[in-house]
Formats: sequence, C-alpha cells, structure tokens
Amino acid sequence: MLKVTNISKKFETVDTNKKKKIFYADNDVSFTANDSEIVGILGPNGAGKTTLLRIVAGILTADNGTINYDNLDLKKDILKIKKNLAYLSGNTKIYNSLTTYELLYMCAEFYDVPKDIIDERINEVADILNIKEFINKRIGHLSTGQTQRVNIARCLIHNPKYYILDEATSGLDIISSQIILDFIKNEKENGKTILYSTHYMEEAENICDKIVMLNKGKVVYTGTPDEIKKKTKTTNLRDAFFMVIGDDHE
Repeated sequence: MLKVTNISKKFETVDTNKKKKIFYADNDVSFTANDSEIVGILGPNGAGKTTLLRIVAGILTADNGTINYDNLDLKKDILKIKKNLAYLSGNTKIYNSLTTYELLYMCAEFYDVPKDIIDERINEVADILNIKEFINKRIGHLSTGQTQRVNIARCLIHNPKYYILDEATSGLDIISSQIILDFIKNEKENGKTILYSTHYMEEAENICDKIVMLNKGKVVYTGTPDEIKKKTKTTNLRDAFFMVIGDDHE
C-alpha cells in the first residue's frame, strides 16, 4: 500500500515588482493507494498534479509530510523503493539512437534483472505492449504512439509493484492509447498499485477505482467515480469535474 500523508511543496517566485512570493504547488495533500488499485489524480492545469507525482516518485522532495510504500519511508528507504517503482511522464525523453531492444536491455541491467532472463523478459514485455514489429528499430524512427509504448515498456521491464503515470496517453492515437490502458488494467489485476494522472475524464472513469481531485494544490474531492458522481449529482465524471472545479481554476 502507498500512503501519502500531509504532503506540501512550496516554491518562490518574483512578481512584476520584483517582490518575492511564496506559493504552494501542493498543500497538505493526503491519500492512500492500495494493492490492485488504480488511483486517478485529476485537476486542471496548475493544480499540482505533476509536482505531487514527482514527490511521490522521489524526484522532488516535499517540504512537509511523509510517503510510505508498504511501511517503508521514502526518505529513509528511497533506493530500495525505487527498485520497485516505475515513473513515466507524458514528455519523458528516451535515447533516439538506440533500438527498442537496446533500450530495454539497458534498463533491465540497470534494475538488476538477472542476465539469463533479460531476453525472456523483453519478449514478455514486447508481447504485452505489441512492440515486436519495431523491437529492432531505432527509437528516433518511431511514431509518437510507438515511442510512448517503448517508454511504458522500459517502466515494465523490471516488473515493479508501483507505477506512477503522468499523462501517459496524452496526444496518442486511439490504438496506442487503448494498448496502454489495457496494460494498466492488466497490471492492476496482477496486484500492482497505479497512480494515473490524466486530463481525459472518460479514461479516468473507465479505469480508475478511486479519484483524488486537486485544485490549487489542495485535495477537493476523494472517492470512487460513482461516489463523486453521486455527491455532485452528475451522470459522468466530466460533468462532476466541472461541478467541483467550476471556474475556480485561474
């Protein structure tokens, strides 16, 4: 289980009068994500989603609060946790000069996958994400959707328990998006815990067991899609989102 407790992150900016201002990208954020659960992190641009996911992944450090993975504290056991964690953002860059196979082999070695099963693992991942047809092509020659599937593949190669996926299907064609969504749902069935940030409300309603809705760095709603729709008296998550956020996102 992943437990996020009272996480806050502040940044300093300078206004037009050259005065320093402090703002909170995330302010006292708490939620849990259980085994075999997909938790959607939703909110408008600037709500604090990406900052939060980077903190949970150990890329940024929170100013306050704690994060625990199966009772391991992220601050104290970060290396151990990261061995069992995969993080992906919508604009993650990978080596264009490598082939898909070369990238996956390199990532497998990085995560200490035993050498005698690396090829077997690459084949398994290639089947799951339907990337065998371009396994030996250089990444720089792949389409956007194919490149994102390779990105997902390098996250999957070490069979992590936890996935943190930020805008994983942003800008992709319907086929690539569906392959990635099917992969996410299958990993949930395999007992994995997945944090999934998206602007596509229909995606979130379709795959997420629980929603954490953020606005201006604060949690404004938490619950299953059905619970949120019931509370907002709406029939779909898109309408519920606008009911909760409204015009209060500038």
